[in-house]
Amino acid sequence: MQQLVTNISALYTRWKGIAPASVDLLPQSGSERRYFRLHGTADPVIGTYGANIRENETFIYFSRHFREKELAVPLIYSVSDDQQYYLQEDFGDISLLHHLEEKGFTDEVYTLFRKSLEALACLQVKGDEGLDYSRCLTNAEFGKQAIMADLLYFKYYFLDALRKPYDKQKLIDDFEALSTYLTHTEYKYFMFRDFQSRNIMVKEDRSVHFIDYQGGMKGAPQYDVASMLWQARANLPDEWKYNLLEDYIDAFENRVEQPVNRQVFQSQYNGYVLIRLLQVLGAYGFRGLFERKAQFLTSIPLALRNLRDFFRHQSLGIAVPEFRKVLDICVADEIIEQFTPTQADASTPLLVKIRSFSYRKCIPEDNSGNGGGFVFDCRGISNPGRVEHMKTQTGRDKEVKDYLEQQSKMPEFLNSVFDLVDISVEEYIKRGFESLQISFGCTGGQHRSVYAADALARHLRNKFKVKIDLLHVEQEAKNWQNPLPEKK
Repeated sequence: MQQLVTNISALYTRWKGIAPASVDLLPQSGSERRYFRLHGTADPVIGTYGANIRENETFIYFSRHFREKELAVPLIYSVSDDQQYYLQEDFGDISLLHHLEEKGFTDEVYTLFRKSLEALACLQVKGDEGLDYSRCLTNAEFGKQAIMADLLYFKYYFLDALRKPYDKQKLIDDFEALSTYLTHTEYKYFMFRDFQSRNIMVKEDRSVHFIDYQGGMKGAPQYDVASMLWQARANLPDEWKYNLLEDYIDAFENRVEQPVNRQVFQSQYNGYVLIRLLQVLGAYGFRGLFERKAQFLTSIPLALRNLRDFFRHQSLGIAVPEFRKVLDICVADEIIEQFTPTQADASTPLLVKIRSFSYRKCIPEDNSGNGGGFVFDCRGISNPGRVEHMKTQTGRDKEVKDYLEQQSKMPEFLNSVFDLVDISVEEYIKRGFESLQISFGCTGGQHRSVYAADALARHLRNKFKVKIDLLHVEQEAKNWQNPLPEKK
């Protein structure tokens, strides 16, 4: 990581003529790219490192092409000779999703969604003009092959993992029919491919700006609208979905300067909603069921309910009987419940005690009288305490957390911990048990164990809504080494 900071700082220095005053490592997103915020005498900029040079080249090309047309994308300031590093305009940390989650379904947030869709129509139509689609990262066009790829992604990584019987050949035939139907769309412009509220940044002046469009290609404009309005995490109300679609069609008509057959547009839009919902389920299945990343598993029930709401109220405009049978399987209560964790309520007696400790001292006792529980040894994880400037920090300091998340096996370790602990917590809630103790130990009880205990507490609160008693034994002892003198 230090080498990445050195290299991105060198690029900044070459561009600006002076070294950056400071460099902050930003949280990693779903990709393998690394982002930094570099501060200097003027406004901060975003530095990016990506090992996939083709991906970098595509993003840089798209950005420069769109920016020439005054579209809402970041300005590219400088690119390293090896194409692995680049500097881009900083739009801040506040996304449209952040506004939605903070303020709810208010008029202000609706206006931001409408502005985003208007800017999308502009990007799709103006961005398409003169764009060299041979520079796309994967397919040049979202045609039949790409649609089939999304459908098969859903089949292999989610549907087949359910282990439910269906006619595989008939399903493939229906996939072929649906992909052929959707390929014959009247409109094809630039397709963002991952247009959702977390990829839309909102500045203080309430202007909206786009990031993460390197997967774009030529395709149906309806796909991007479907991606935004049916994003599972956003969970927009039906009235918003309907009205925002109308707002988008109005904006699209203005851009193409011709009337749109709204009935045909809506029918094809429904097909792309379905494709997008299934692609997301495939992604959740891959990340959650195969890569065992807990946060993706918790998103599956919401995505399934989203699919059920759409499936039961919309028409595709084409007969696909085996496909409908498969969708019925996926949205059945039994399947949704399978992925929905048991959650505690006010009457649940369970208290989960989570401790961090030092192996130089002793393993914390369980005073509940029940015994049992878990003790996890974190000493197999790379120790940030061996890095000189982090010796006095703890697992709650940003630099230590970045180290453990980016440069150690802590994420994999915690995924395995979550798998084990979740089984007991769910059963304890169902059976009315009162206590479960889980302890994390490391050499000094300062870095790795503290981070792991905090991470598990956060995971259990989010997934099971269970009561947590969190104690960092070694850190608490240090706080009492120099107590205040008693008042006389």
